[in-house]
This record gives sequence, structure tokens and C-alpha cells, in this order.
Amino acid sequence: MKLTGTPFFVLALLLVPLSVGLLMYLWNRVRGPRAARFGVRLLMVAFTQFTAVTLVFVMVNNDNQLYGSWDDLLGTGSHVRAVPVPPPTDATAAANAPDQPKVVQQFTSVDDNAVPKDVKRTELKGRVSGVDGEVLVWTPPQYDDPAYKDKKFPVVELLVGFPGSSSAWFGSMNVSKQLAPLMKSGQVAPFILVSPRVVLLGSHVDTGCADVPGKVNAETWLARDVTQMVLDNFRAEPGADHWAVAGYSAGGHCAMRLAVGHPNRYHAGVSMSGYNDPMGESDSLTAKDAHLRDVSNPLHMLQQAQTPPPVALYVTGKKGDGFEDALALQKAAKAPTAVTPVEVNGPHLTSTWEPLVPSVFTWLTQTVGKTG
Repeated sequence: MKLTGTPFFVLALLLVPLSVGLLMYLWNRVRGPRAARFGVRLLMVAFTQFTAVTLVFVMVNNDNQLYGSWDDLLGTGSHVRAVPVPPPTDATAAANAPDQPKVVQQFTSVDDNAVPKDVKRTELKGRVSGVDGEVLVWTPPQYDDPAYKDKKFPVVELLVGFPGSSSAWFGSMNVSKQLAPLMKSGQVAPFILVSPRVVLLGSHVDTGCADVPGKVNAETWLARDVTQMVLDNFRAEPGADHWAVAGYSAGGHCAMRLAVGHPNRYHAGVSMSGYNDPMGESDSLTAKDAHLRDVSNPLHMLQQAQTPPPVALYVTGKKGDGFEDALALQKAAKAPTAVTPVEVNGPHLTSTWEPLVPSVFTWLTQTVGKTG
């Protein structure tokens, strides 16, 4: 039974009144010595509490899509097939040159009632990273319009927080539902939206979206394998000028470091309530090593860059939750790097970030959405 499926939700919903009813019915019918009766009643109360807590968890998880599967919840899944040494960027480009075989994928619908039916899913085996995982893709209303059959489209790669499911941007954040009418009206550019898996390791460990020798090539997975798959299977603009990466919470941190670290792939990055110091997510691999903590910090990356990267960053947060980090990035940025800090209010939840989607994509339209 799927963790996020309707059957499990219905089961959790029915178990609560059933457990309460059984507790009331059996309370005075328990037989045996006093100690035994006390033990049985204690177990019945505990079971009733367990069903109530389970229902609350299922509701919160379905609403925020923190865990997409039992493996993610239990920390028993790993999506790392191998950990090769990633080749230099130019070597990767050569490996993905036109005369090389394309990464041709098969796409299916997403088995999640919270995700719109026009979102496609594929299982990608990372050719460069050694990572295997699902990638969700949504194409704009214009994509299948015959009038646009020769047009290539800009792309935004969407990253969730930790923990987080690749479905969350299309479910909890309602990104495609919000943007489709804005794209039809011309207020927002017709972006291809891509949401790859970011939870790659078991034991509830966050990768920090980094390449960590011997453990995982998360950065290569996101910035090379996923992006190449999009180029090979969709009419996507190939140049970095028409690509962006956006995320919230830990995904916002990832978006900043990927945009700053890969200006040859992304021209823009968006962070909603993210952070600079990897210690913002204590379960991150990059927070546990002093060197990785430094080199994975987008503020440190900007400060140490020999040549300021030609990227634009849009960073939202409230005081005490990302806004100070946004101001620090703005202070460290040197042209052509540009940072737009935006102060917001609200808790560290998708309910705060979902309403930001139209303004974020209006900014992205001006930054990377204009194509020929």
C-alpha cells in the first residue's frame, strides 16, 4: 500500500474511530488479575493514540509531501548505483555531443492523486553521476500547440526541501496549476518545469546537493544528468541564458550553490527560505565536513570566485529564516552577479512559499524566459 495513496489515507482515517470504539467497548470487559487488566488497557490506549498520531502524520505528509514512499520515510532506500569520479565539465560536454547516443526516456503519468495528470514521470539512470531516480516533467500549454512546433522552451529545474518528494512542487506548491493560466495569457513565459529526486541516500541523510567522494554525486546528478535528459527528450533551449534552478528550504540552498557553481548551465537561481551555511540542515553530508561546509556555501563561493559568475539570484526569506542570508549574498555579489533579496513573512512551510510562485516566475520570465 502506497504511503501517499488514497487507500492508506482511508485506512488511517477509519482506524481512529474504530480504535476509540474498541477502547470503549472492551474497557470494562477485560478480565484477569489487576496488573494484567491494567496492562491490556494501557495497550488499548496506546493503540488509540497511535492511530490518531498516524492520521495526523498522513494528513501533514499528504499536504506537504515530505515523504514520497515507505523507503523515504523509513530511511531504507538508496538511489546511488555507483560513485564514479565525475569528469570535468568539458569532458561531459564531449560525452554528450551530438554524435553520442541520446538519453532517450520513456514517460508515464505520476501515480499520485495530488499531482496533475499532465505531469510526466520517468526513471532516469544517471550516466555521469551513477545516481538512479525519478524525474517529473511538465510542459507548458504552448508545447503541443502546432503553432509552436519549431519553438524551443526555457527550463526551470525545481528542487524540494529535505525531506521532500519530487511531487511536492506539483502537489503542495501547485506550480503548474498556478502557472498554466499565466502562461496562456502571456504574463509568464512558457517554461518547461523539471522536478528531480533529491533524496538519494538512506538513513535520513541529506546530500546537500553535493558530490561527496565515495558517497554520492548529487551535484552531477542535478546539474548534468537531469539537464542532459531534458535536452535529449524535449524541445528545450540549450543555452544557460534560458535555464534556471529554484528551490525552497534545503532546495533553496541547493539552487543557490548550483546556480553560482554552474553558470554554464543556469543563468538564474531562486531560493525561498533557504540558507547559505550547509549547517542549516544538520543532516546534510556537507554540514559534517569542514572543507565541504566551506566549498558548499554559496556565500563563500561568491566571495572566493576569481571571476564573478554571470548569474541572477532571487532570494526570499523572513528575518531569522533566510533574509539575512539573502542580504549577505547581495553584499558579496560583484557584477555581473546580481542578487535580489525579498523579505517575506510566514512559517517555514509550503503554505508560505506557494503564494510566491507567480512573483517568482514573473521575475524568471524577465531573467531567463525571453527566447527568440
